[in-house]
Amino acid sequence: MVDELLKHRTQLARPDVSTDEAQAVLAQHYGLSGDLAELGSQQDRNFRVDADEGRFVLKVTRVEYARVEIEAQNAALRHVGAKPGAPKVPEVVPSLGGEDIVSAAVREETYHVRLLTYLEGSPLTRRRHLGAESVAALGDVAGQLAAALKDFDHPGLERELQWDLRRAGPVALHLLSAMADVDLRKRIAEAMIGAMRKVQPLMPELRLQAVHQDVTDDNVVSRVDSGGRLIPDGVIDFGDVLKGWVVADLAVTCASLLHHAGGDPFTILPAVKAFHAAYPLTDAELTALWPLIVARACVLVASSAHQLEVDPENAYAASNAAHEREIFDVAVSVPNELMEHAIRKAVARERQPAPSEMHGRLLPDLNAASVGIVDLSVLGPHLPADRWHYEDTEALLLQSAARAAGAAATRYGEYRLTETRLLQASAPRTFALHVDLCLHGQTAVHAPFAGRLHQGGGKLILSGEGLHLHLYGVEADDPAEGTLEPGARIGLVPGEPSALRFLRVQLCTVLDMDPPAFAAPHQAEAWGRLCPSPETILGFGCDAPLPDAAALLQRRHRHYARPQKNYYRMPPQIERGWKEHLFDLEGRAYLDMVNNVTLVGHGHSRLSAAVGRQWSLLNTNSRFHYAAVAEFSERLAALAPEGLDTVFLVNSGSEANDLALRLAWAASGARNVVSLLEAYHGWTVASDAVSTSIADNPQALTTRPDWVHPVVSPNTYRGPFRGEGSTGDYVDAVSRKLRELDEKGGKLAGFISEPVYGNAGGIPLPPGYLEAVYALVRARGGVCIADEVQVGYGRLGHYFWGFEQQGVVPDIITVAKGMGNGHPLGAVITRRTIADALEEEGYFFSSAGGSPVSSVVGLTVLDILHDEALTENARSVGDYLKGRLEALVERFPLAGAVHGMGLYLGVEFVRDRETLEPATEETAAICDRLLDLGVIMQPTGDHLNVLKIKPPLCLARESADFFADTLGRVLEEGW
Repeated sequence: MVDELLKHRTQLARPDVSTDEAQAVLAQHYGLSGDLAELGSQQDRNFRVDADEGRFVLKVTRVEYARVEIEAQNAALRHVGAKPGAPKVPEVVPSLGGEDIVSAAVREETYHVRLLTYLEGSPLTRRRHLGAESVAALGDVAGQLAAALKDFDHPGLERELQWDLRRAGPVALHLLSAMADVDLRKRIAEAMIGAMRKVQPLMPELRLQAVHQDVTDDNVVSRVDSGGRLIPDGVIDFGDVLKGWVVADLAVTCASLLHHAGGDPFTILPAVKAFHAAYPLTDAELTALWPLIVARACVLVASSAHQLEVDPENAYAASNAAHEREIFDVAVSVPNELMEHAIRKAVARERQPAPSEMHGRLLPDLNAASVGIVDLSVLGPHLPADRWHYEDTEALLLQSAARAAGAAATRYGEYRLTETRLLQASAPRTFALHVDLCLHGQTAVHAPFAGRLHQGGGKLILSGEGLHLHLYGVEADDPAEGTLEPGARIGLVPGEPSALRFLRVQLCTVLDMDPPAFAAPHQAEAWGRLCPSPETILGFGCDAPLPDAAALLQRRHRHYARPQKNYYRMPPQIERGWKEHLFDLEGRAYLDMVNNVTLVGHGHSRLSAAVGRQWSLLNTNSRFHYAAVAEFSERLAALAPEGLDTVFLVNSGSEANDLALRLAWAASGARNVVSLLEAYHGWTVASDAVSTSIADNPQALTTRPDWVHPVVSPNTYRGPFRGEGSTGDYVDAVSRKLRELDEKGGKLAGFISEPVYGNAGGIPLPPGYLEAVYALVRARGGVCIADEVQVGYGRLGHYFWGFEQQGVVPDIITVAKGMGNGHPLGAVITRRTIADALEEEGYFFSSAGGSPVSSVVGLTVLDILHDEALTENARSVGDYLKGRLEALVERFPLAGAVHGMGLYLGVEFVRDRETLEPATEETAAICDRLLDLGVIMQPTGDHLNVLKIKPPLCLARESADFFADTLGRVLEEGW
C-alpha cells in the first residue's frame, strides 16, 4: 500500500513562486541579479538565471520534501563530480551565508532553495528521432552514472517517492483511482499488474544502491557531434535520487526513449547494450528490465493525469502528457517474452530455448516427398516479375504447385517479397512465422503432441507443455474443448477430396498469445524464438535459408579490390528491382533516387524479353555483320544535331570520354586539353587525367599531367563569381588560361565539360558560358567535347541533351550509363572528319560496345523512352519534385539551395547560408537516415554536401512525394 506521506506528496502542486519573486530570493540569498526564465518541472519550480557572473539554475522545492533529502541530492552531485570518467553534473553554489540550502519565505510559504551551476548542452527531448549513436550514448551515461553512485550513501536516500519503481504498483493504482478515462485506467491497471507479477519473484535478487532514477531525455545535456547528432555527456536534476534498484535506473532511461522510437520498442537496445558494458547487469535484472519499463510507463501516464488534476496550469506536465502516452502505448505493444529475448541477445546473455516434446506428425497421411515448396522470397523463381505485389499471388502459386505435386507449402522463416510494401518509411513485416499449405479436402489432421484443444479467434489451438499449435482451416471432429494424446485426430481439412483448400500452421511458446503471421526483419530472430518452425511436425523440409548480408560483405571485401567501394558502411543486400524501387533480401523496398544508370527503371519486362531473345540468337563482337549495330548507330546519329553523324560504340562512360580525348588529339594534332575543376569524367588514364573532383580523387589537384589545364569551376552557387551575371567572369578565367597556353606556344586539342555540372549536384552553367568558351576553343583549332554521360539522354526533361540548354552544338558528344539501362554500353557521336582522323592511328573496336546484345539493349531503351514518354515524365515529375524540395529550403536553414532540372537535381546542405560552409558530415548522416526510412540516396560534390538526385526516369509523382516527405521528416526530426 502507499503510505500517507507518499499519498500527500502526490497531491502537491508546484511551489507558487513567480519570476519576480524568484529574482528577489536570488538577490537576497545569493547576491545575484539577471534574467530569469522558468524551466519545466513536475513538482518543483526551476529557473534559469542569466547573470553577469554566469548561468545558474535556481531550484525551489516544497518543504514537504525533508531537508535531508535535498542534502542527499547535493552530496550526490559532489560525489559524482569528483569521480574520474563520470558524466558531467552541475555544481552546488553556496549562498551568501555559505549554505548549500536556504529557507526562503514567499507569500507566507516557506521553501527549500538551492542554486546550481547551469550545465550547457542540448536536451534530447526536442529531437523526435534519436539515432543509434545517441541512444547508445544515453545508455552509456546512465551506466557510468550508476557505476559512479555505487559507493555513495546518505541518510536522505531513504525516502518515499512516487518514482521509486519498487513501489510502482501501489503508486500507479493510487494515482489511477481518480482517473476520468475509464478505458485508459483499465489498460494501465492491467499492464501494471502483469508487469509486477513478473518482477515480484525477482525482487530479492535485484541490487540496491544509490540511483539517479531519472536519467531521461529531459535530464541529460548533449554535445553535437560532427554529423549533427546529439551525444549525451552530462546529467542534470538529481531530484529523484534515492536508494533503489540498479535495473530500475536503466528502465527509466529506456522508457524515456520510447517516444523517440517511431513505435518500435527495439529502439532501446543500443542503450541497454551500452549500459551493460559500463555497469554489467545480472541475470535477474535482465529478466526484470522490460516489466519495469512497462511499470515506469504506467506510472508516467497515471502521474501526468493526476498532476494535471492537481495543478491544471502545469504546462510542463501538459506538454509531457502526449509523449508519455506514446511511451505507454509502445511499452504494451509487444509481449514481455519478446523483449526479454531481444534484451538478452543485445548483451549476449541469451537463454537456450527449452526442448519441445513433439512425438508425431500433424499430417500423417500426407506423402512428404510429394509436397511442392513454393519460394516466395526476393529471388523466388515462382514470382512473376510483374505480379509479385498482387494480393492473390501467394494463393495462386500455392494452388498451381498443389495441382502439379498433390500438395504444396510455403516456407517458414522466409522473407517474402509478396509481403513487402512500396513507399513505406518502416520495414514491413516480411518474415514468415508460419507455414501455409494447399491440400486436398478431407486430409486428416492429428495432434503432434499431447495438449488441450480449444477454439479462439477463428482457429483451433492445441496447448501443450510450453508449446501451442495454432491451426487455421481445420474442421474439428469434436467442437467441444478437450485433452488429446499424441497422434489423436484433431479433425479434417474441409471440402471434397478433389477440391484444394488452405491450411495455416503456426507454433507459439507463449500461452494465450495470438502470434502475428509475420515479423519485421529486425525483430525476426526474437519472434522466431516465440514462434518456432513447424518443420518437425510437418515431416518435410520447409525452413528457408537465412540471408547473411554481413557475411557476404566480408566475402566481397576478401577478394574484391579495395578501391571498388560500396555504398553505405552497412549496406543492405540488394538483389532485385522494379521500376524506381529496389528490394533487399529481407523484402524491404527502397525508393531508388540515385540510380541514373537504370534510366527506364529496374526489372523492365520489355527490356528483359528483348535481351533474352537476342542472347538466344547471337552475341558476338561488332566486327561481324548484323542488323542491330547498323540500326542502333543510325538511331543515335538521328538524335544528335545535324552534322554529328558518326558513332563509336563502347562499354562505358569512361571509355567514351577516353575515346573523345583521343579523337580531339587526332583531329587537332595537339595534346593540351582544358577541363573544369570539380569535374569527373571517368577512370581510364585519359578520362581520369581531366577529372579534378577531389571527392573522387583527393590527390586530383596535384597529380594532373602537364597536358591538362583545369580552369575555375563555373559554379554559380558557391564559386568565386555567383549568380547568372557571372558568365563574363568565368569566361575570362578560361580566356586567361588559353592566353597562358598561347604564350608558351602550346597548341590546344580541345575542351571537355559537362553541359550541366552533374558532379557538383546538377548546377546549370551560367547563361552563354559554353557559347563563349566554345568560340575561344575553336578559334585555336580545338575540339569541344560535351560529356553527356550523366545529364543527357532525356534526363533533364526540358532537353534531350544537356548542351541544348546552353544553345550550343559540340563537336563530340559522349554518352553512357542510362543508354544501356545498366548494361555496359556507351557511345561517342561526332563528325565524320573527326572520326576519320583516328583511323590514321589505326582501327578501333570494342568487343561488347556494339555487340548484338548491346545494340538491342540500346534500341530497346530508346523505344521505351519514346513509348512511355519518359523524357516528358522527367520534366513534369522533375519540376514538381524540384518545387517540393525548394519548399524545404524555405523551412530548413541547413538546406541551402536546390540545383538542376528534370530528374537531375541536387539539394546542397550548408551550415551557414552566408559563408556556405559545407555540411559534409550532416549530409552523410542524412543519407544514412534516409536509408533507414526506405530511400537510397548518396552525397556528391567536392565537399560531399549535395544530395545526388537522379532516379530512373519512370519515377512516379507519388514516389517524388515520398522522397520529399521523407527528406522533410529527416530535417524535422533529426538523424
